[in-house]
Amino acid sequence: MTAATPVRNPDTRSLAVMTRRAWWLVVLNVLIPGSAQALAGNRRLGRWGLASTLVFWALIVVSLVSVIVAHSLLFDIATNTIALTIVQVFLTYYAVLWVVLTIDTLRLVRFVSLAPLGRGLVAALAVVVLVGTAGTAAYGSYLSGVQHGLLDTLFSSKKDVAAPVDGRYNVLLLGGDAGADRTGLRPDSMSVASIDAATGKTTIIGIPRNLYNAPFRKGSPLYGPYPDGYTCGDDCLVSFLYTYGEEHPELYPNAAKEGSNSGIEAERDAIEGITGLKIQYYALIDMGGFVDLINALGGITVDVPYRIPINGGIDAAGQPINVDGWIEPGVQHLDGYHALWFARARHGTDDYHRMARQRTVEQAVLKQFTPAKVLSKFQAVASAGTQVVKTDIPQGTLSEFVSLALKARSQPITDLEIVPPTYDNVHPDFAAIRAAVKKATASAPTG
Repeated sequence: MTAATPVRNPDTRSLAVMTRRAWWLVVLNVLIPGSAQALAGNRRLGRWGLASTLVFWALIVVSLVSVIVAHSLLFDIATNTIALTIVQVFLTYYAVLWVVLTIDTLRLVRFVSLAPLGRGLVAALAVVVLVGTAGTAAYGSYLSGVQHGLLDTLFSSKKDVAAPVDGRYNVLLLGGDAGADRTGLRPDSMSVASIDAATGKTTIIGIPRNLYNAPFRKGSPLYGPYPDGYTCGDDCLVSFLYTYGEEHPELYPNAAKEGSNSGIEAERDAIEGITGLKIQYYALIDMGGFVDLINALGGITVDVPYRIPINGGIDAAGQPINVDGWIEPGVQHLDGYHALWFARARHGTDDYHRMARQRTVEQAVLKQFTPAKVLSKFQAVASAGTQVVKTDIPQGTLSEFVSLALKARSQPITDLEIVPPTYDNVHPDFAAIRAAVKKATASAPTG
């Protein structure tokens, strides 16, 4: 720049020139942070700002390209704590740098040399833009930190990653309910999500909680005491195994180290024996905290098949009494409280109807909660998720599971309910059950 250049060496006596120059500096600071300093201020600071801006733009371009053509790269970053730390540090740095550059730009403007009206307008624009730019970068840094915390709190850090078995991932889903009238936690909902590792196509296998004589996989520490299945009378329903396992932690001494507990492992061994599937991972959902998660996501829309009672009891004829309200038939948008009762209520129906409603909720969650919706409510979802879900899914598999979940959303979910009258829950034919599971989870040939 020469001495005659009005940007670096302006004629401070001309209000028009100084006001026009001020607008240019503020706009340049917005569009290309660092350029105002390169043209009119500290060139070293300007070069530093410009270099940082180029890096920032490059990251944005890479992110946009990833969204369009390379989802896996974006998923890898979003599910990797080291990558998230780098993103968080850089966004924090860039937010601070933008504040510094904006303040320095306002110094270069020389407000006393501006037209009176221009002073307020230039200052207002600079402040608004500062909030919108540096604030956005700071918020991005904050969300990166929230995601980092979610990964560390919710998902296992173990290095061992299970491979698909017969081309599928099988995840045990347990809905736990530790009520005041119960001894410990007992799963009220048990199912297996069997996911095709190539296509994401999902089959959900529902296991009734009142299934008797559950066999254990060979090699299970429970196979020795119960070689003929969990047969000990009315107290040996499959759902009671969670409590049994917790009462005998010596059966699974390494469970805690693997991100599980002895109750979950006892259930896993039984579900493997029942279905013939290898269960790689589990997810335990606290039904009490389920309300917060559904509320965080804005509720779910379901087709209510019949009138469902909220709370209460039953009379001698088995009909609901003393209820707190009803969920009426028809298409309803349910908040967390009503979604919980939609899934939980059993008065006036039976466990098998309730299993069908629970499957409806699972499918509604998968279909209705898009990545955009989750991102828009990310802080609340992350906070609720850490309170609701316990799992041994390792962080190293998250990118693949997110990709599979997106594929699954575009396909119908099939289900197999191991319930009467097709399957006797008191005297189950486990060979028939395993054959049905094998047929339901057979992956379609590729090529």
